[in-house]
Amino acid sequence: MAFPAGRKIRVNGIELVVHEAGSGIPVVLAHGWPELAYSWRYQVEPLVAAGYRVIMPDQRGYGDSDKPEPVEAYDIHHLCADHVALLDALDIERAVYVGHDWGAIMVWQHALLHPHRVAGVANLSVPFAPRTVDPVARMEEKFGPQHYIVHFNRQPGVAVAAFDNNVEGFLRNMYTADIWRDTAGDMGASGRNIIDIAQRQSAQGELIMSEAEFAVFVDAFKKGGFRGPCNWYCNFTRNWETTEGLSQQVIQPAMMIYGEYDLVPPNPFMGEFVHDLEEHTLSCGHWIQQERPAETNQLLLDWLDRRMRPLFQD
Repeated sequence: MAFPAGRKIRVNGIELVVHEAGSGIPVVLAHGWPELAYSWRYQVEPLVAAGYRVIMPDQRGYGDSDKPEPVEAYDIHHLCADHVALLDALDIERAVYVGHDWGAIMVWQHALLHPHRVAGVANLSVPFAPRTVDPVARMEEKFGPQHYIVHFNRQPGVAVAAFDNNVEGFLRNMYTADIWRDTAGDMGASGRNIIDIAQRQSAQGELIMSEAEFAVFVDAFKKGGFRGPCNWYCNFTRNWETTEGLSQQVIQPAMMIYGEYDLVPPNPFMGEFVHDLEEHTLSCGHWIQQERPAETNQLLLDWLDRRMRPLFQD
């Protein structure tokens, strides 16, 4: 099955490009950074064949979706409100959400902010983390000022310029399995390393995708740039400030899939906050659904059939 063409849908004051296929129980696939809806290309055909309606937006700031100028336009409330409005536009009361990377962060918070619109959660790479202290301040204290998230917040625009100046080289180095397997500790500790990756002139490992697939990402980021996508990171403190008092209990059935070599560590205490939780680990790096599509699809379809299908038959 070819990846479905997108159409623009007006939501929450902006337009998102949304890719859809199939019919039945709605499953929204939320991509992360720096990705696109196209990151879910391997999941579309199996989900559609199993009777699910697949909905994949290029989220705000990405692809041909709108890219608002203000940094705060990318806070968690705007991101989640986009999805509420998308369900409204599609006449859907509630959907199952699947997220990867930043998409997973958004989905966890969407489940808290709009619990009646989220039937279940299946997230890849990034586990649920309860609200405690300012996350940027915590990372700066633990890792120093060059941690990549701290760097994005304290030196806005520096990384964006580096990424925009070498889109193909940056993405070619990011979309490898080797970089996560070999330098995960450095990536986690140093923001400058992520800029170094953008400035390298030769690839550091083999692509996890074909050159034709890679070209889809390169073309999109050459056109749209990295300002909007990086602004998601620049709202970590704002998100923390504006969610004071929000319940930290995920009430929906949830599944978590980790990559064994991912730089994002598992949360051994997640079960204290996500009570109906299944956890799995695949032998791969960060790009889980692209590195291990067959295994990801098997886990996802099994969970959807067991846990989600009965909810929609009531």
